[in-house]
Amino acid sequence: MYNAPLSIFRSTALQFSDFSLDKRLLTSLEHMGIDTPTEIQTQSIPVGLSGRDLMASSKTGSGKTLAFLLPAMQRVIATKALSKRDPRVLILLPTRELATQVYSQLRLLVANTQYKAIKILGGENFNDQAKALARDPHFVVATPGRLADHLAQRHLYLNGLELLILDEADRMLDLGFAEQLRAINQAADHKRRQTLMFSATLDHGQINEIAAELLKEPEHVAIGASHVENQDIAQKIYLCDNLSHKEQLLTRLLQLEPHKQVIIFTATRGDTDRLAGVLAEQGFSTSSLSGELKQAARNQIMDQFSRGQQQILVTTDVASRGLDLLNVSLVINFDMPKFAEEYIHRIGRTGRAGAKGDAISLVGPKDWVNFKQVQNFLRKSFEFSELEELAPKFKGLKDKPSQEKRLGKQQAKPKAKTAKAASSTKPTKPRDKRFITGVDVGDAPMLRKPKAKLQDTPED
Repeated sequence: MYNAPLSIFRSTALQFSDFSLDKRLLTSLEHMGIDTPTEIQTQSIPVGLSGRDLMASSKTGSGKTLAFLLPAMQRVIATKALSKRDPRVLILLPTRELATQVYSQLRLLVANTQYKAIKILGGENFNDQAKALARDPHFVVATPGRLADHLAQRHLYLNGLELLILDEADRMLDLGFAEQLRAINQAADHKRRQTLMFSATLDHGQINEIAAELLKEPEHVAIGASHVENQDIAQKIYLCDNLSHKEQLLTRLLQLEPHKQVIIFTATRGDTDRLAGVLAEQGFSTSSLSGELKQAARNQIMDQFSRGQQQILVTTDVASRGLDLLNVSLVINFDMPKFAEEYIHRIGRTGRAGAKGDAISLVGPKDWVNFKQVQNFLRKSFEFSELEELAPKFKGLKDKPSQEKRLGKQQAKPKAKTAKAASSTKPTKPRDKRFITGVDVGDAPMLRKPKAKLQDTPED
């Protein structure tokens, strides 16, 4: 284990060679063109090498994948396995796309070693995965739902697991994987297991709850607040009247602002295909991605887009986290995200690795509440941009009074009446209810006029 004091890594500029990593890892990093660790790597790698549990947060695009892959590789290379059959390292991620990307980076590190790595994702052949697990891999990269299914079928055991890594833990909890994480934790619950948890934010109620169950006296590393924006990303907001106006504005912006590649985020799966069709009719090279597609189709779409075969990718939030697509120079929020934190992850698909990027958000009446939540989360007020030929009539909605203000007004009204009544010295007369009860009043009684009798008419 790596036992150097952690304080020295927080005050000096380091190179990867300063971590005493295996030469094969340093060679792999050199081939990848990576020589200087980022801040999250500088502070997290020593904790990972020391064998202590870690709870870390950093903004998107900060390089945290290597912050956990390098300690994992070093541990497997430098120490003896607890079990010959069980996986030594398990890496859990919230989405198939993010898991695929982490797996690709892991394969570069294991390429010149004898260690095996596999990925276990939903949407792929279950029996083929069972066979791969039977070949005793050292590393397993997985989504929690599918891995929990294999655990239930006893296709793998985690009694000898040495390192459990949870990346984007907040997203896994948001997607409802808490019970699967608990089942995995219970299957690998022994004193010699190390756990590294990475999250975009530590200000998450469930994160602290699950961390108390999974981690043992963890070190904490926080790089930047979750609301801090990437200064390499220029942000613009355009107001829209309705869906048709949004589509016109989107098309015009794509024509005016040429970019290498563009990711457009929509609210629903159905919108991805519809909007991709609209843009294709306008002559744009476009593909669409959503969670309902089979894994093979999703992999093919992402592979083609990463190779530059399409200019535009229309997607839901399934592609908002972790994906490292260096040619994406523009992100467009066709619909504002439901959760304010997701805005940071969405626009973080551009402006990566020191490159400049642009982010545009289209805000209509239905987006207004979510837009205001983003402003509050970022602690800033946006100025609105506008195209003269597509100027909107919509100028925003008035803020509704908070519940506290409404309650305050309701409580203030009876108090005002009470004070008025107390200040009045004039005695109040009892209400005269005789008109209501039908009693005659005054000197001249109000009598009903008797009905005239009908005279008999002679028959013809």
